[in-house]
Amino acid sequence: MERLQAFRFARRPLIGLATKNHTVALVEQLLESIHRVEYIRVMRARDVSLLRRDPASELFDPLKAAVLHSRGGEIDEAFWLVFLSVHFGKPKRHGWKRIRDVYGGLSGAPVWTWNRTSHDPAGFRNWLDLNQDAISGSFGNHRKYQSLDAYSATGTGAAVESYIGWVGAENRHLQRFQTAQRNAEGDPRLAFDSLYDSLEAVVSFGRMAKFDYLTMVGKMGLADIEPGFAYLKGATGPLQGARLLFGDENRLISTAQMEQLLVNLGAQLGVGMQVIEDAICNWQKSPDRFRSFRG
Repeated sequence: MERLQAFRFARRPLIGLATKNHTVALVEQLLESIHRVEYIRVMRARDVSLLRRDPASELFDPLKAAVLHSRGGEIDEAFWLVFLSVHFGKPKRHGWKRIRDVYGGLSGAPVWTWNRTSHDPAGFRNWLDLNQDAISGSFGNHRKYQSLDAYSATGTGAAVESYIGWVGAENRHLQRFQTAQRNAEGDPRLAFDSLYDSLEAVVSFGRMAKFDYLTMVGKMGLADIEPGFAYLKGATGPLQGARLLFGDENRLISTAQMEQLLVNLGAQLGVGMQVIEDAICNWQKSPDRFRSFRG
């Protein structure tokens, strides 16, 4: 609260925080976003049941499975599970059911591991086509327009095959990420930015999916990358939240200028851009009363 007040008096008025309720709601969203980031770091430090990586188990969790695979040196599998977690999402009603069905081959076939899928994307698409009607669950809220179709131009089959192509001919994630880090001379923000741009090659991965995938890779400790700004271009909720916060009803502030305002705000508050992006997106949905948005 004190840092917000310092920013609004010393840097720029925060028109959207005209009332105490608006201010408290934003602070609560910032805290919620910080907790979401910290949860992954805490999870990585804890013991994780081996059942978490078994898609035949109801305890399956792709992110906890990624932690287990990373600890075991199976780095490509960890990256793959992060990708699948973003592609399918986690709806409140069904949880990880859809990714369990697909990744686990409906528990009636070998698991579609990274090694298997990356070496036989045509086989994966054929399996998906034959079993699409048997796959249950649903896509997460942020992925609700995604298709499960194996052969459509924007369906899951195309997304998976294009992701394999994005990783590269050697099917090694670390090679792809380490190249980006070398080109960025070790700057985690520049590396994030170049990877973000390159993910345009992955079918169905728009602005939000690219941001979520790369920030999760960073939080999971799979690569030293972090966003340097909120990536407002092509955004809806975060951009609306920024315009509301800075009182830009007439859209006189350019997207680039808005990005810099959020960078300044993040520096003042001492939080990363992932926290800022997430918090203002959720805050604008209910600016006068804190509501938790999940799923």
